[in-house]
Amino acid sequence: MYQLFFNLFFKRMDPEAAHHLAFRWIRLLARIPVLRTYAAAVLAPRHEELRTEALGLRMHGPFGLAAGFDKNAAGIDGLAMLGFDHVEIGTVTALAQPGNPKQRLFRLVADRALINRMGFNNDGSAEVARRLGERREVFRTVVGVNIGKTKIVPEAEAVADYVTSTERLARHADYLVVNVSSPNTPGLRNLQATEALRPLLTAVREAADRTETRRRVPLLVKIAPDLADEDVDAVADLAVELGLDGIIATNTTIAREGLLSPAELTAETGGLSGAPLKERSLEVLRRLYARVGDRITLVGVGGVETAEDAWQRILAGATLVQGYSAFVYQGPFWSRAIHRGLAARLADSPYATLAEAVGADVRTAATGTTGDQEQAA
Repeated sequence: MYQLFFNLFFKRMDPEAAHHLAFRWIRLLARIPVLRTYAAAVLAPRHEELRTEALGLRMHGPFGLAAGFDKNAAGIDGLAMLGFDHVEIGTVTALAQPGNPKQRLFRLVADRALINRMGFNNDGSAEVARRLGERREVFRTVVGVNIGKTKIVPEAEAVADYVTSTERLARHADYLVVNVSSPNTPGLRNLQATEALRPLLTAVREAADRTETRRRVPLLVKIAPDLADEDVDAVADLAVELGLDGIIATNTTIAREGLLSPAELTAETGGLSGAPLKERSLEVLRRLYARVGDRITLVGVGGVETAEDAWQRILAGATLVQGYSAFVYQGPFWSRAIHRGLAARLADSPYATLAEAVGADVRTAATGTTGDQEQAA
């Protein structure tokens, strides 16, 4: 049904306009008590066996919506109504900014992918903090807050810019994410180098601790799939050294290899997300887990379309899994399909819980044992 609607309606619209329209419908439905209760019952059935603990937080399951869909914390309850176990809002910058000129979002339907060069368009950390502070939740869900650098702020002043957002948002966040991996803010990816990343993460950690004294706000960093393997290792080692809570792998890519869509689309600048990102994101995730093991939480994102994709992320070391681009192509029943498929795969596996399955493939490759042998041991 959704595929027919997409082909007849959304596919003919400008992608950004279609996004705003769909999000408006989601928010509207979430404001109507009887309808939102019915929608949640249909779209977000709970599977007790998928209950997940990560970052010191309890969640209904491991599957969440990645940053970028709800940039301004405008529709968290609507997205929870659709079944997402956590919602990551943002990316939020210290100052409000309009983002890059339109058109800045492109569908690559043949590749089940998107290219975006949105440029962190958002209302700014002060307004988003106000909105989060005034929120009266209808559906309980974990809310992550993803923060980035304001475009007009020089790279030399980036730390102070992130600190400003942290001081405004930390008390409202179930977890914080430092985004240094979008290709759409000039110079941002330079901050992934460990000599720049160390003082940035240290300053954000200190700002979160002095701002929110009642609890420790988990802190994660989001990295690009385009990092060289040795740089992935360096970020992993730094995360462990600094006591970081997690790494999100991965953001969008600037690579364009193997695409099927017309050249005029694939030549658009920006970050590519969706199915073409699947293999590299999984490869980075496996490398991270082999490096850090269970010492920090890994979040797998990039090319997640199906329950099998989510299951492979878990076996590769992800405690949490996120998606976004496939939401555009698969619609409101997507999260339900992911949860049902994960529950079925867990039941058919040798693992009693999802936690036991996390990283199983990487451990198996390292030891030469099978999943059944690992459980017996």
